[in-house]
Amino acid sequence: MYLNNTDINTAIEEIYRTGSRKVLATLIRLLGDFELAEEALHEAFAAAVEQWPREGIPDNPTAWLVSAGKFKAIDNLRKRKRHTDSVSKIALEFENETEKDEDWYKEGMKDDELRLIFTCCHPALPADAQIALTLREVCGLTTEEIARAFLTSPSTIAQRIVRAKRKIRDANIPYEIPAQSDLPDRLDSVHRVIYLVFNEGYSASAGASLTRTDLSSEAIRLGRILIELLPDTEAMGLLAMMILHESRRPARTSDNGDLVLLEDQDRSLWSKELIKEGIELVNRALSSRRFGPYTIQAAIAAVHAEAPTADETDWAQIVGLYDVLLRVEPSPVIELNRAVAVAMRDGPEEGLKLIDAILERGELSDYHLIYSARADMCRRLGRTEEARESYRRALDLTQQEPERNFIERRMEELGE
Repeated sequence: MYLNNTDINTAIEEIYRTGSRKVLATLIRLLGDFELAEEALHEAFAAAVEQWPREGIPDNPTAWLVSAGKFKAIDNLRKRKRHTDSVSKIALEFENETEKDEDWYKEGMKDDELRLIFTCCHPALPADAQIALTLREVCGLTTEEIARAFLTSPSTIAQRIVRAKRKIRDANIPYEIPAQSDLPDRLDSVHRVIYLVFNEGYSASAGASLTRTDLSSEAIRLGRILIELLPDTEAMGLLAMMILHESRRPARTSDNGDLVLLEDQDRSLWSKELIKEGIELVNRALSSRRFGPYTIQAAIAAVHAEAPTADETDWAQIVGLYDVLLRVEPSPVIELNRAVAVAMRDGPEEGLKLIDAILERGELSDYHLIYSARADMCRRLGRTEEARESYRRALDLTQQEPERNFIERRMEELGE
């Protein structure tokens, strides 16, 4: 089929969008250096833009790009006026390897993607650096895009990424898939990074928007990559949880961006396709009987997803699932979520007792959602002044505009 230059350039853009991270992952393994690999990646695509309109798109574009990037790296290393013995050795090894079959491709690029994910999420790196590095290297977001999502400056994000790469180099963090004995701990770190990225996208911690679609979409994409590369029960549970929450996105805000509570959402707007996929994943994860906290959270989301209305939600089952989750992963935030479910099952007075017990222990005292939940229960009980006080405290703590607007509307309804 004939392709004109415009078609070829469009094809190159699509290959970059969908395949550049795979190429980068393999180049990092071959070159042993993030910066060198990134430079080689960009030069390989520049060569494609120049050569493919003349020569046509190769049968295996990914292999072509890796080879081109490798040769560009050799050229760059050779051209440098001052290079160390280790650089000379790398260049010599690459030149020798060009005479052999492309073993790098036979090994499978899937493993390279997995290596990159585990390296970016290495527990030796600070949590904020793991997130920034994963979004930059695995997802391909620019520093500006990451900074926008987390409401910080591009220079701050760039510094985190630079420090993370320096730590990987100086600490000799291996670019490899962990041994089977280390896999559970290392997977926990990967799951946590994906979970944190999704949470920030699904309910932004600050700013004018309730959600950041780019981040939640990237987290889901990462989740899909992970279970494709390494089928794992908790990875399935994590993906299921994200998909089921994502299914509700269209109903979570009004046309003017105001927050809409779960009980007030138009459930006809929920994505039936995502709900079906999420429930299938939950069932697969639960059937393994080796599941953990993400799968249990997904099961809770599935109960919500299957309920035709808020009143028809099986709150007893949700409370029971929270009981299991608390045994697996004790947390005051999970206790708070359970308290809200108890209030829906047994009435607001029972939920309020549980919330007050959390606050009396001195936990979550700076968490705006516990005061929002407490205010709502007091409002439902007719304890208006206590509701006002809790809403005021929530308003002081929240940095997200849709939540602030929602609280202010509630306070107006109470006569303040």
